[in-house]
Amino acid sequence: MLLLLNFLAFLAVTGYAVYLFANLVYSRYLFVKLGKKTAFEPNLKERINTVLVNGFGQRKLFKDKKSGLMHLVLFYGFFIIQIGLIEIIIKGFIIGYEFPFGAAHKYFSLLQEWTTFLMLCAVVYGFYRRYGEKLKRLQWKRDGKAAFVYIALITLTISILLTLGFETVMLGHKPDFVYAPFSGVIAALFSGVGTTAGTVLFYVFWWVHLLTVLSFMVFVPQSKQAHELFAMFNIFFKKVGPVGKLRKIDFEDEEAEEFGVGKIENFTQQQLIDLYACAECGRCTNMCPASVTGKTLSPMELIVKMRDHLTEKGAVITSRSPWMPSSVFDPSATVTGWGFQETAATLEMPSLIGDVITEEELWACTTCRNCEDQCPVANEHVDKIIDLRRYLVLTEGSMPQEATRYFQNIERQSNPWGINREERIKWREERDDIEVPTVNEVQEFEYLFWVGSMGSFDKRSQKIVQSFAKIMNVAGIRFAILGNEERNSGDTARRMGNEFLFQQLCQENIANFQAYGVRKIITIDPHAYNTFKNEYPEFGLEAEVYHHTELIWKWIQEGRIKPMKEVKEAIAYHDSCYLGRYNNIYDIPRKILTSIPGVKVLEMERNKEDAMCCGAGGGMMWQEETQGKRINIERTEQALRLSPTMIGSNCPYCLTMLSDGTKAKEVEDQVKTMDIVEIVERSLAG
Repeated sequence: MLLLLNFLAFLAVTGYAVYLFANLVYSRYLFVKLGKKTAFEPNLKERINTVLVNGFGQRKLFKDKKSGLMHLVLFYGFFIIQIGLIEIIIKGFIIGYEFPFGAAHKYFSLLQEWTTFLMLCAVVYGFYRRYGEKLKRLQWKRDGKAAFVYIALITLTISILLTLGFETVMLGHKPDFVYAPFSGVIAALFSGVGTTAGTVLFYVFWWVHLLTVLSFMVFVPQSKQAHELFAMFNIFFKKVGPVGKLRKIDFEDEEAEEFGVGKIENFTQQQLIDLYACAECGRCTNMCPASVTGKTLSPMELIVKMRDHLTEKGAVITSRSPWMPSSVFDPSATVTGWGFQETAATLEMPSLIGDVITEEELWACTTCRNCEDQCPVANEHVDKIIDLRRYLVLTEGSMPQEATRYFQNIERQSNPWGINREERIKWREERDDIEVPTVNEVQEFEYLFWVGSMGSFDKRSQKIVQSFAKIMNVAGIRFAILGNEERNSGDTARRMGNEFLFQQLCQENIANFQAYGVRKIITIDPHAYNTFKNEYPEFGLEAEVYHHTELIWKWIQEGRIKPMKEVKEAIAYHDSCYLGRYNNIYDIPRKILTSIPGVKVLEMERNKEDAMCCGAGGGMMWQEETQGKRINIERTEQALRLSPTMIGSNCPYCLTMLSDGTKAKEVEDQVKTMDIVEIVERSLAG
């Protein structure tokens, strides 16, 4: 009779918990469905590989090795103990039940016990990391939910061992310290209580375990633990192709009411999955150059605020409560949060930009992708920020004064300073030892050298293009430039939100390339390199695109150029974001430097994938930093900690920011700043 009552109670409690869970998950599904549909690109091989590497392989979690190991134990431990959970549940109705594994069951028992123990250790360590070590990235929010997770998981694992231990006491069996070592110890400690007390304690902890499992199951969809449900889907459905490639706006869509994203439901469905996949681990914010230098932007908080806004707004739009699984949302119920102060029937929605996300946050982003590179669940923060910027620029006409001036100068003179476009070619006249023909001055050429606005007009960057021209002359490369016909690449305009200006420049540039039969493009600018290589093809560009470091290394290998003179410098090397995280080029620049006699390459604490942005990306080159510490100063200080004689880079933007940094620190006379190509030129014979 007692077993029957236990079974009926189990059915009632479990059935209600499953009902709650299903409704909560379904509500999140409906909220995601509010987003815009996008064409799904199968690319199954790439998608499956990404899931295997970053999902099941937990690759990005191991950027923090301690945390990575902890999560690996929890991730696989979760799957393993679920099998044991089924057996434990059945034990509550069939005394002494075991899976019919025969003699192999003892090994199953051993696996379950050690998995449970290791999970307990991992949870306790996670608790220590948050509340003992007090990791900064985990301290941003104190709402008790994190504590509940630790308490629930500790209760869950301990109750497994206690249930199994008291089952042994209940059955009057001898403890098995070999195949059930932990529950065996518990059974030995309580062997004297007798079978009746053992039976009572067995069912007490059986229910404790069951209720903990069910409570946690209902809790998951309503918390950051929702990433357990959405992360794998997010990793699988993330956009494929070049990382950081922005979505194209169709300006010919006559039904478009706005350009960019001004409402949460105007993000794509894939972008909205991101919001529920977020684990709130803080890795993105911990590496964000804006955040670490005191700006208001926190990539994690940005995602979380949008997630909460989607949940609350979605509940109203779909008439489903985000907290309770009611099929009809009560229009008389009061909803609060993000400015919701009225009943659902008379609700005035808060604006996504302004009430939920501030403009200061959006304009603080350098688009460096450090956040995305760190994210273990493949969230894409930058494209959301750009979509929001697009709304401000294209729909609202709201932007910083510097951005307005930048766009005007690009439109009028095709350069950020508004300098007469006819002066674009003057840089080649300053050195008489280089030959730099225009496309109109030669009959044929192999490479089009895209000089870019920085190389054409910025005095410091002109030295970089002059050095590269010299190297190409030495290597016997047939190249030409567009000269005064060259326009801006549009990369910065696009990332500042002016997609219309970008597309205009893109189409004009492609038409120019086609007119001169361009098949290979080479540039010193990683930003232009990235947009030509990864974004222009969508608009019709058919050409091979190279960054100057790629070809310099190729020519060194081929013997076309030979670094021979000793350059005795200790160089702190800085990885630019658009060559590194955007295009995964890290080793080539280092190989070039180590091929130069006398050069010693120094690695900053934050290097390669983890390298910190110089502060120029995303249009910040043309805007003033009004909050916190200047990003370029922080990055310069990181380099100076190595006591270098030189700071080396591969990007004119980075070089400008680092040069300004050494000047601000008053060390420009002791620590030079140079592009790799300038260092190579110093080493050439003759």
